[in-house]
Amino acid sequence: MEFKREQYLQKLVNRMHNGLIKVVTGIRRCGKSYLLFNIFSKYLQGLGVSSEHIISMAFDIRQNKQYRSADMLLEYIDSKIVDKDMYYIILDEVQMLEDFEEVLNTLLHRNNVDVYVTGSNSRFLSKDILTEFRGRGDEVHIYPLTFKEYLEGYNGDMYHAWADYIVYGGLPLVALMKTEEQKVNYLQSLFSTTYLRDIVDRYGISKTQEMENLIDILASSIGSLTNPPKIEATFKSVLKSTVSMNTIRQYIEYLEDAFVINKTLRYNVKGRKYIGTPVKYYFEDIGLRNARLGFRQVEENHLMENIIYNELRSRGYAVDIGIIDTRVLTEDGKMGRKQLEIDFVANLGSKRYYIQSAFSMPDEAKLVQEKASLLKLDDSFKKIIVVKDVVKVTCDENGITTMSIFDFLLKENSLEL
Repeated sequence: MEFKREQYLQKLVNRMHNGLIKVVTGIRRCGKSYLLFNIFSKYLQGLGVSSEHIISMAFDIRQNKQYRSADMLLEYIDSKIVDKDMYYIILDEVQMLEDFEEVLNTLLHRNNVDVYVTGSNSRFLSKDILTEFRGRGDEVHIYPLTFKEYLEGYNGDMYHAWADYIVYGGLPLVALMKTEEQKVNYLQSLFSTTYLRDIVDRYGISKTQEMENLIDILASSIGSLTNPPKIEATFKSVLKSTVSMNTIRQYIEYLEDAFVINKTLRYNVKGRKYIGTPVKYYFEDIGLRNARLGFRQVEENHLMENIIYNELRSRGYAVDIGIIDTRVLTEDGKMGRKQLEIDFVANLGSKRYYIQSAFSMPDEAKLVQEKASLLKLDDSFKKIIVVKDVVKVTCDENGITTMSIFDFLLKENSLEL
């Protein structure tokens, strides 16, 4: 079974021959290497590119250890380039190559090479990686499988697929595993021996328990507003541990740089400005989040919100939390201020969507609650409520669309339904 990853293949195709290094980033085990070595290479061959003009090197393979030397690799590449036709250079785990920044910048000066690289440790996955290439890098970020992609390899209906997806997430290898035991063991081992170990080794973290406790706190509060002072208070009151706010901030940055978590800022829609802390954090892969907590806190409503966030990001949208200031009558008869929240404000170019994640709306009171913030908007951008229930897509007299999570995730034009 092969996941096609068509949207990422198209992104690579769109960047061919642009004179930049194509830097494929993403959380470990999300399919970066497979995309380049298999899917993209097959595409090139389909265009008529001969295998001799595709120069591939995986530096994590022992047989290729000698080519981790910058001079040895450049000599090898020179020996393969025997004419003036275009050559496609694909380098995997490039962080294992000595002086890899110099090597890549050297390759950029050659007229007949098109360079694609990927890496899998926290140093290479750092968000500031493109600065290593002096502004000549072009990033393609890969996410774990979306629910639509997950269904490609699922043997069953979409309802059972959803039940598995919200627990085990979208890492391709996990999606292909046959038993729950395999998935549980793999995800738990992967988090501790790969993701956490990368961060600890890179930054020389000695107090690893503090980092692990922080991950647990963030995993337990996905979709909830938080900030370093609040997390510090949790360390003191719940864990009986003292850790400085500076350390908390640093550790959160490390997790963000490794793409384990993503931070979402609050945006005052009417004031058109960003608000500082608190913020919300979402996990790049739900399965890893659940594994970190021993699969004990699988609250479908919170996980659905995280999945909607990841879906929007995978479609290329910048995502914020919407805030609307409004005036309300208080219990003592005076006018006061209240902030209403919109779960997601999704922006892409001139497009904007306001989206509420409402797991269920069992009664009128819940419906009124979910629509309250959307009704306060006075612009013409589309307003959407996503529910877990299988419902017909409807649009009410106020222009608010309600749709099922399945329509939202599975229909390519779901934001325009």
